[in-house]
Amino acid sequence: MANGRRLFVKITRESLPQVRDKYPFIYLERGRLEIDDSSLKWLDSDGNVVRLPVATLNTLLLGPGTSVTHEAVKTAAAANCSLCWVGEDSLLFYAAGFQPTADSRNMRRQMELACDKKRALDVARMMFSSRFPDADLTGKSLKEMMGMEGHRVRALYQEKAQHYGVGWKGRQFTPNRFELSDTTNQILTSANAALYGILCSAVHAMGYSPRIGFIHTGSPLPFIYDLADLYKAELSIDLAFALNKEMAGQYDKHLLAKRFRERIITMDLLTQVARDVTRLLGESRK
Repeated sequence: MANGRRLFVKITRESLPQVRDKYPFIYLERGRLEIDDSSLKWLDSDGNVVRLPVATLNTLLLGPGTSVTHEAVKTAAAANCSLCWVGEDSLLFYAAGFQPTADSRNMRRQMELACDKKRALDVARMMFSSRFPDADLTGKSLKEMMGMEGHRVRALYQEKAQHYGVGWKGRQFTPNRFELSDTTNQILTSANAALYGILCSAVHAMGYSPRIGFIHTGSPLPFIYDLADLYKAELSIDLAFALNKEMAGQYDKHLLAKRFRERIITMDLLTQVARDVTRLLGESRK
């Protein structure tokens, strides 16, 4: 396990929320989630037992080495607490479980915007405006703005390659053939996957759908890809070229995880995502 600060809080007695709070995430790893007298308890690998106030939690993130009983899932569902199965620090996202009584207000708001062509374009325009603060995007079509974004990203690749003195032949990725890419592309692929994992966890916990996007379509997680483009410049692209130089061309997944985690924490990504989604989709009407 990597040393240093953690992206998600590993559960301890001291880190449990108060009843007046509604904690968005609790991250668990290497232990067992079960029930005791109809309440959830966590047994970690060191034999410690922590009782979880499940009614105060939005989402439990189950990391490596965790197991969960059927009764624990029932108890979490009854308390409107979602479950997500993730990699270490949620750097990979595998699956999510949804409770049948969950509030769908945020997802309904997202769908209302996405199904209205004009409002959906307005949301997309807000996403692009953060990357083109000096451009007048009024009247621009989605295709035109995507073209602008393509030029921006290609120029950014070249700029970072020159800045870090790293050779660059373009973005290359072959599904299921990771080893065929050069080191910079391997870092980009891995960092993007980690970013998608974190965003999936956050979006699920906030009650939105990863599958309802405003720019990307026809892909498994369009809203995740929409959001990821807001953060890739710093979290993936700059990191890839900086790390290539640090790795001396030899891909090191452990160093990548460490450096990626450092940037996520420095950016305070989880807070930023919550702020950006609220800004983009607005407050739901109760």
